[in-house]
Amino acid sequence: MSTQGNFVFSSRSAAAASVDREGATMDVVHARCCGLDVHKKSVVACALITQPTGSVERYMRTFKTITADLLKLADWLIELQITQVAMESTGVYWRPVFNVLEDDERTLVLVNPQHMRAVPGKKTDVKDAEWVCREG
Repeated sequence: MSTQGNFVFSSRSAAAASVDREGATMDVVHARCCGLDVHKKSVVACALITQPTGSVERYMRTFKTITADLLKLADWLIELQITQVAMESTGVYWRPVFNVLEDDERTLVLVNPQHMRAVPGKKTDVKDAEWVCREG
């Protein structure tokens, strides 16, 4: 893993605690995180917020990749007090998203899709976004 400012290139992070969800234990690395599945025309966002009780609240939204919608994404992340954002993207589609979200409030992680484990079950953008959030 290498870092440059708040931008982190990583295929997987170290774990701090665990939460049991749907029979599988997932490591909690960040209490407030968001996974983004970035496409040419849309960004699917899954925010996971771990409560002190260990329960996890999940918020899902889809945004277009035009600047106005990416600014709405940034506002949504601020509203949820997200501190860690992991993005999965093929090609260069992540760049405008990164440019809008880059600030001192959160750490951005660009995840190589080839380094991610396969999403269990039928592949959907929503599942991808949640998986990126959990694994990134």
